[in-house]
Amino acid sequence: MFMELQEKLLSSFIAFENQYSTDNSYVNELRNKAIKSFEKNGFPSRKNEDWKYTSLKKVLDHDFSLFPKIEQTIEYRDVQPFFIHDIDSFKIVFIDGKYASHLSQTTHDGIDVCLMSAALSQSKYQPVIENYFNKISSKNGLNALNTAFFTEGAFIHIKKNKVSERPIQIIHLSTGKEPALLLQPRNLIIVDENSHVQIMERHQSLTNNPTLTNSVTEIFAAKRAIIDFYKLQNDKCEASLIDNTFIDQQRDSNVSVHTFSFGGKLTRNNLNFYQNGQYIESTLKGVTIVGQKQHVDHNTLVHHIKPNCESHQDYKGIFGDNSVGVFNGKVIVEKEAQKTNAFQSNNNLLVDDKATINTKPQLEIFADDVKCSHGCTIGQLDENALFYLKTRGIPTKEAKALLMYAFANNVLESVKIPQLKKRINKLIANKLGVNIGFDL
Repeated sequence: MFMELQEKLLSSFIAFENQYSTDNSYVNELRNKAIKSFEKNGFPSRKNEDWKYTSLKKVLDHDFSLFPKIEQTIEYRDVQPFFIHDIDSFKIVFIDGKYASHLSQTTHDGIDVCLMSAALSQSKYQPVIENYFNKISSKNGLNALNTAFFTEGAFIHIKKNKVSERPIQIIHLSTGKEPALLLQPRNLIIVDENSHVQIMERHQSLTNNPTLTNSVTEIFAAKRAIIDFYKLQNDKCEASLIDNTFIDQQRDSNVSVHTFSFGGKLTRNNLNFYQNGQYIESTLKGVTIVGQKQHVDHNTLVHHIKPNCESHQDYKGIFGDNSVGVFNGKVIVEKEAQKTNAFQSNNNLLVDDKATINTKPQLEIFADDVKCSHGCTIGQLDENALFYLKTRGIPTKEAKALLMYAFANNVLESVKIPQLKKRINKLIANKLGVNIGFDL
């Protein structure tokens, strides 16, 4: 099926190009190069070291619609649960890959929060597109596929010395009107000098029809920029997501990415940080809570290129039933990157005997004056702690849930949006099957 889908994509490209070609010759040229790259590299398989523990075979085994024919409309009440609705925010909403203006709220008031298609078609954005688009995404098969076929996504540009007063929500909804759907959104986020933004992103299927989302996001943080990015992944059992995020940081910038993976058939997060200046801080945190036959794979890279920088990785996983977790974390410290402080931790709980975790923390250090640490743990709940809680009259189920909640919860400390923190607290409590004082 691998090959069938690949052939289908390759043969559809000319028709796609005729339908979606833009006035932007730079992007058209990139698309043509990208389809050749995809033809050469195809989909990754387990032969690729980075995909050793994650197979896409079952995910690709569907006759995916590539371009949905009918534009679907959805009422706000049907999708309200998927918004953080008690917060004043800008919203960019897509339904089956197409922009939903009636659910969105964009702006051009000092900052640009709008669509990729608008940025590609208007000449005033041309210099920005040529400077930033497709500059840091790696050139593997999946990224090339996205470059060749993307039609829409979020374009966010926070101008110099600006703070986005409101957080931005990017929400991708799939209706399930197609028997199986392949979506390829593309985001470009540029935060100029001394500027600040908070972004939340969610991919959500509304039915149990299979969907595969192959998403690419490029983020550029200029000098002293601050970016907080939150990914909320809590999808249906037939929805799969491959999320490819690339972050370029310049001097004195601070970027944090929190990934909350609670659901979906297969979720693969490729998260890559490139530190291209001094005094940079990068934070990567994640909580995974899955069961059944769900599969979640976090593949991270922090590339320390310049001296006096820090990175902090902290991923927690709770795996039940027959679920599979993968953590493949890589830290590279170049020879020039002296005085680096890099921390990496991956802690996992296996709640059931058939749950699996594959973890591989990696450090490649070519500098001698650095502080680097990495560690991983795989275990079960602390029996002594469980016994203590039970002696205090707490039933076994609630006691286990409390311990798991405490295990996962410290990642939440650094979430800066109170409404989002509250929502994730509720989701964690729900996933663990317990009410621990939240208004559920």
